[in-house]
Amino acid sequence: MTENSQPNYGRPEEERVIPFMKIALPAALLSIFLTVASIFFIATKGLNLGLDFTGGIAAELNYTNPVQPEQVTKALSQAGFSDAVVQTLGSERDLMVRMPVQEGVEAEDLSKAISAAVQLPNNAAEVPKLDVVGGQVGNELYVRSAGAVGLALLLMLVYVTIRFEFKLAMGAVLSLFHDIIVTLGFFAFMQWPFDLTVLAALLAIIGFSLNDNIVVSDRIRENFRKIRGATPLEVVNIALTETLRRTIHTSMTLLLVVVAMMFMGGDGLKWFSVAMFIGVFVGTYSSIYIGTAFALWRGLNRQDFIVQVKPEFEEHGDEQLPPR
Repeated sequence: MTENSQPNYGRPEEERVIPFMKIALPAALLSIFLTVASIFFIATKGLNLGLDFTGGIAAELNYTNPVQPEQVTKALSQAGFSDAVVQTLGSERDLMVRMPVQEGVEAEDLSKAISAAVQLPNNAAEVPKLDVVGGQVGNELYVRSAGAVGLALLLMLVYVTIRFEFKLAMGAVLSLFHDIIVTLGFFAFMQWPFDLTVLAALLAIIGFSLNDNIVVSDRIRENFRKIRGATPLEVVNIALTETLRRTIHTSMTLLLVVVAMMFMGGDGLKWFSVAMFIGVFVGTYSSIYIGTAFALWRGLNRQDFIVQVKPEFEEHGDEQLPPR
């Protein structure tokens, strides 16, 4: 081994260790900037809440022949219904229409008005179901959704603490919080609609990011127990290098599915896909430079993963066992 070479701690000589933590400080500054900017946009511009949270109209349509959602949207617009979102429900003959509460249309006449508006040439339509969601119900759903995300973060903290170590658990929860805030910041800045599908994406991002954190934490724990003489920084860099291939494969596989949904999933999956696309990049980054870096900053070391033997159970060579 040359004077300037780094010890490999039993690893093959050709496997180079990537010094991930070398840019931990710039990455931390970037994370702080993104988090503060996201909170600023959320507080000033707010989220563009969808009909699930603000209230509105949801109607199911059954057509005789296949129809494109764009045709129905155009027919509704011509009839005076604004901001309608139309998506298919399993087949090209069954569709769902979602729109804000329409001014000047009485609730008693709403079903007849929509039924008349969605009739197309040589393609009759029926409206078997019509729901009107009030603003109060939407607000209650919004509060419950925020509670669901908060409960998920709390349970993740408990789980990682029990399975690994509290320093890693705090880092994991901070990275999950970062992922959620940054994703919401993008939606607030761009004023993209935030509805239940985006909320589902946030919960999926939490699961994806947590899975990445658990894989990295498990390798860190294993290396602390296996590698002797290495500093905590070296152990963490080795663990991140060893899990890099798995991280790339997982992220790329998920991105392929997300991009396919984004361009081919229609309006119903569009914003879910956009949120997931942002979350995959942010979650992969945060598991390295927030979750792991925070644990290092808190003093993560080998003693955190070694079971300490109580003094009364320690063996001493000079002592003799008492006679029976």
